[in-house]
Amino acid sequence: MKYVLLTLISAMLLSISWPTYGVPFFIFFALVPLLMMEHGVSKFSDYKRKSWVVFGLSYACFVIWNVVTTGWLYGAKNPDGSHSLLAVLFPVLVNSLLYSLVFQCYHWYKNAQGTYWGLAFLVAIWMSFEKFHLGWEFTWPWLNLGNVFSEYPKLIQWYDTLGATGGSFWILLINVLIFYTVRIWQAGRKRKDLIKNTSIVAVLIIIPMIISVMQYNNFNEKPIGSVNVLMLQPDLDPYAEKYSQDSLVIENDLLDLAEKNSTGKIDYYIAPETALPGRGSISERGFEKSVILNNLKTFLSKHPGSVFATGISSHKFYTSGENLPKEAYQLNPGLWVESFNSAVQVIPNKNIEVYHKGKLVPGVEIFPYMSYLKPLLGDAMLNLGGTVASLGTDKERVAFANPFNKGKIAPIICYESIYGEFTGDYVKKGANFLGIMTNDSWWGVSEGHKQLLSYAKLRAIETRREIARAANSGISAHIDAKGEIVEDTFYGDKTALFAKINLYDQMTFYTRAGDLLSRFSIFALGFLLFYFLIKRFQAKTKKNKGV
Repeated sequence: MKYVLLTLISAMLLSISWPTYGVPFFIFFALVPLLMMEHGVSKFSDYKRKSWVVFGLSYACFVIWNVVTTGWLYGAKNPDGSHSLLAVLFPVLVNSLLYSLVFQCYHWYKNAQGTYWGLAFLVAIWMSFEKFHLGWEFTWPWLNLGNVFSEYPKLIQWYDTLGATGGSFWILLINVLIFYTVRIWQAGRKRKDLIKNTSIVAVLIIIPMIISVMQYNNFNEKPIGSVNVLMLQPDLDPYAEKYSQDSLVIENDLLDLAEKNSTGKIDYYIAPETALPGRGSISERGFEKSVILNNLKTFLSKHPGSVFATGISSHKFYTSGENLPKEAYQLNPGLWVESFNSAVQVIPNKNIEVYHKGKLVPGVEIFPYMSYLKPLLGDAMLNLGGTVASLGTDKERVAFANPFNKGKIAPIICYESIYGEFTGDYVKKGANFLGIMTNDSWWGVSEGHKQLLSYAKLRAIETRREIARAANSGISAHIDAKGEIVEDTFYGDKTALFAKINLYDQMTFYTRAGDLLSRFSIFALGFLLFYFLIKRFQAKTKKNKGV
């Protein structure tokens, strides 16, 4: 019963730490009860299958954490209007399993190499897992530990150096040191050691926060200019209006919203993810003949010096004589199509610029490892109102340059804003502000859209770029380079948000170096595994020699 209680305490601490409702300071010792559970089961229990007990209890802990923090996924709906149970079960159960496997590896390594080496291994493998979770096709980094302070930007200004992955390292290190302090106290009951170790922990928590507050208060980076941005929030129901209304009706409503709120000079109009065309998609080979896109140019001709950036659904057709991308699927004999979730920049008298979303939502926009899983699963994948076919992507990020001023927008599409190093690639391409186009309406009034907005603050700090965020139903927002929301909208309003966005051209250390601590952790993990194998080999050699 004691071990179950410790497991539940960890689950509770992890859950109540999370944004946007939680208190993140609990995260510094949230894993300690779980570590105590593992240590107790391994060293002091009489269970026959100790590894299974550790696995089962850790899995229960991570399931509770995932359910509490991401249970809002249940708000997604199937095509028939019913709530999608699979939309929450699959990520919760699989993500919890992955965390449990990480913890199980720690359990095995610790039992083989001892507590101290085991704790180093835990930090290395957890960090390596988070890095892995950012890159594979089942990517779901929503619960990466460094995200937990997104509602407290004043305390994490140093993310411009080490990023949110640096935050994960910080949190893991503190948890390990607290557990170590508890074990030292339990073993020797020496007050001197307790005071010393507690002081070290306190310093490691407080010093980064003090440095951060000083950075925050002394932030004086000079912008190279500014642009006036109007973020459009059309508030279309993604399950009904968006795909049932006529495309021109949707566009006219969007342009009416823009016109009514165009007071003064507007440099950028920004519309949400897949704001156009609504039903269907736009052929990229016919961009310049598209009625919908030319309507945007007509609108802009009435607003000289303005550009229009918006999310669209687009596609490319291919015939049998062309090289087919792997994401293309056959429509009929001799004709294939590749679909995209895209962002475009529209400027009068210029060709349409397009970027294809590079980070796709598993099960909605990409069928992960299709060649392996399609024969096994068929169409039994997540369906949040999107497609179960894989969309095409761009391999490189782009920045859309504005010919009328110094603005260079990063056309970030929804889910992409969770990824730190990935977002930094836009800045490397010259972006001097971040434009997030998103549709957060799939889950209704829940923590989903609030958390996604909150994570955008991390990207502002990491890159030191201001953000103009246009969301379909909200929350649209202007976020400054310190990660603070300057102004935002209410969820569910049909409205527009004006912002004067400062442009910055300096590149942070994090933007240049990326997830440095993650790469170091992968190296450390390799070293620890190599060290283990060497020790096993030496022990086996001695045994064979009879030493």
